[in-house]
Amino acid sequence: MPLDPVAYLPYKDPDDFIREVTDRIWVERDIDHIVENYEPDSIVHTSLGTVVGRDGVIEGTTMRIGSTPGHIGQAEDVVWEARGDDAFLSSHLVFSADEHLVDGRNIRIRKRTIANCLYRRGRMVEEWVVRDELADCLQRGIDPDAAARALQFQGYSGSMTEEPPKDVLLSGVSGPRPDEFRPECEMVLEFMDEVWSRRRLHKVNDFMARDLFLHTVGDRTVIRPERYQSDLLAMVGAFPDARFAVRDIQTNYSERHAGLRIAVLWTMHGTYRGTTTFGPLTGQPVTMLGVSQFLVQEGRIVKEFRVYDEISLRAQINAVRGDGPDVEANIY
Repeated sequence: MPLDPVAYLPYKDPDDFIREVTDRIWVERDIDHIVENYEPDSIVHTSLGTVVGRDGVIEGTTMRIGSTPGHIGQAEDVVWEARGDDAFLSSHLVFSADEHLVDGRNIRIRKRTIANCLYRRGRMVEEWVVRDELADCLQRGIDPDAAARALQFQGYSGSMTEEPPKDVLLSGVSGPRPDEFRPECEMVLEFMDEVWSRRRLHKVNDFMARDLFLHTVGDRTVIRPERYQSDLLAMVGAFPDARFAVRDIQTNYSERHAGLRIAVLWTMHGTYRGTTTFGPLTGQPVTMLGVSQFLVQEGRIVKEFRVYDEISLRAQINAVRGDGPDVEANIY
């Protein structure tokens, strides 16, 4: 069933809708447009917890823009898929390359954000957003642990506390989805289960091209299967029992963006009892929110953009140790 234009008017399609609405709020600084764009009871899940209600989004956006007034992001990709005839789920990959004056020096800061947004009849219903705050810290010369100690993990509510969908190809947390590009989706899901969760790292070569690219947190680019394996081990080393749950998936084929992209909303669940990457071990569970966008060509993964917030993960671990601040910070 074709998507009713009511889902994205007055723009030409969901891709155009996401680009233009985001620019209006974040580049043109029309923060009040959130009133028109978000439902009053909209829900936003971030790496520090869940924001319920449009007012929290308005306040959080104001604080974020105010803290970095020179920041401008640009859409690198929009992976969107219909949800019924009047709604769509988008995965908006945003890239920014800004210059900031730090201690009298111009510092260039490159980072990525991914926002997965469920829009129904042109209004935001639910959002999952992750930012590479590690890149910001490293390029500014800020100790990541010090940055984390200034944040308070506030916890999740709503769909983030529920079990992941049993068959995400039929229905993710955003609702029933069209059964498109099933073989490619099954391949990506099998890859995440076999390689990410089960740590059958030798199977990277079964799913990914030799000349692969992984763009990941800390503004790092990883190439080749061997380095992909090493990066994954570094991500889960502190959580040796880590398992990954897929909460949603969407596909979009576009020649403009080199073909088929598959966006996956995932959570990592593990216990901080492995390597002491984030300070003294706690033996307590953590939940980390992340989004990956995979580019698939000729049945193999050739590129992945992976975004999660390592600084917020540190803050979540700190909260268990009682190291966090008493005052709630902006979590949007």
